[in-house]
Amino acid sequence: MNNIKRFIKPFTNFLGRNYTVPWVHFKYFIRLKRKLNLNKPKDLNEKILYLSLKTNTTKWSELTDKYLVREYIKEKIGEDKLVKLLGKWDNAEDIDFEKLPNKFVLKTNHGSGEIKIVKDKSKLNIPETIKYFNKEISHPYGETEGSPHYWRIKPLIIAEELLENDPTSTKFSSSIIDYKCWCFNGRCEYIWVCLNRTKNGTDVLLYDREWNCLPQYSIFNSHYRKGIPIPKPKNLTEIIETSEALAKPFPVVRVDLYSIANRIYFGEMTFTSLGGKMNFFTKEFLEKAGSMIDLNYKG
Repeated sequence: MNNIKRFIKPFTNFLGRNYTVPWVHFKYFIRLKRKLNLNKPKDLNEKILYLSLKTNTTKWSELTDKYLVREYIKEKIGEDKLVKLLGKWDNAEDIDFEKLPNKFVLKTNHGSGEIKIVKDKSKLNIPETIKYFNKEISHPYGETEGSPHYWRIKPLIIAEELLENDPTSTKFSSSIIDYKCWCFNGRCEYIWVCLNRTKNGTDVLLYDREWNCLPQYSIFNSHYRKGIPIPKPKNLTEIIETSEALAKPFPVVRVDLYSIANRIYFGEMTFTSLGGKMNFFTKEFLEKAGSMIDLNYKG
């Protein structure tokens, strides 16, 4: 079985990079059980994929890069909303663990989920950590889903300060709460909230910009579990305004933010959520969201 997996991954990556459009059509049909329409895209997934495959996404690559995006954040919303950077390296063997604090986060700049949360450095298996991150940066990301803007990113490793829950958020979530702001034509229309996140999944709920909870638009499963509604953040207006300041140039982007003790921190910008093949929203929501997106929008 392991030998089969070792063969399948490089093969799917080859198809994703060299036969990107037909591969995306195939993956879309397998995941969503319907044909992808790139000639007249209508729903959220289709419009994301149209932009990904048929427009210039050079800027997407820059802003998806978790290191390069920091300059954009400084320019648009200020350095105070950035998580403190502790270092960056082209090779995991160059990381000086002695100089890192007892608590920190290690991640790659080019992928999704390649992260190690260190809460006690004395318990960290450094050789295993080096091996893991060198493996992760040894290959591009995005080929499996057919997302060209990802594989153009030069892989590296970054360390950031570890953000931890404030007392209020701890009442609702064991992990820091992730406010994923869906912005269409530069306007935040929905906020997808992720909490109680573990390696096995996360609790989720969708809200509109007035903080009305919309569970009817989600398809819950073992990974994306139905969460319990949480109170409206005291700084909801600032969360929305922050996401819109970053999203202004784009027809569609998801801006991920954290709020710790009412202070906002930038997480990341995501242009192709689940590769533009999201199956955790209902068809009704995908169509409703898609109708809000003007593919010719120039912020």
